[in-house]
Amino acid sequence: MNIKQVSELKDISADTLRYYERIGLIPPVNRTPGGIRDYNEEDLRWVDFTKCMRNAGVSIEGLIEYIRLYQLGDSTVLARRDLLQEEKNSLEVKLLDIQTTLQRMNDKIAFYENSLKPDSVKEEEK
Repeated sequence: MNIKQVSELKDISADTLRYYERIGLIPPVNRTPGGIRDYNEEDLRWVDFTKCMRNAGVSIEGLIEYIRLYQLGDSTVLARRDLLQEEKNSLEVKLLDIQTTLQRMNDKIAFYENSLKPDSVKEEEK
């Protein structure tokens, strides 16, 4: 698949795909004799993995290091696991923060819905 096809299939811009490859977020993609990127199934899995991790907020640096370790082979399995564990721990903290914020928003919305009812108290709790 060429970059345009991957871009449309994965809903990610061609510029972003080039950038991800250039900085090492995805391994180098094979090219045709004419120099056009030729994505295979493994490349598409890397695109999916990177897109998923970035959407979750995993750091670019962490992903670059993960891919570097992956390319070094099986001797880096422990280091890769540890790196992913650190990123997972960071995501769990972010998730807790988001859940706390979501609860506060729900409380505020409930307050405003209650204040729209007749005979309700108009003083907002902080």
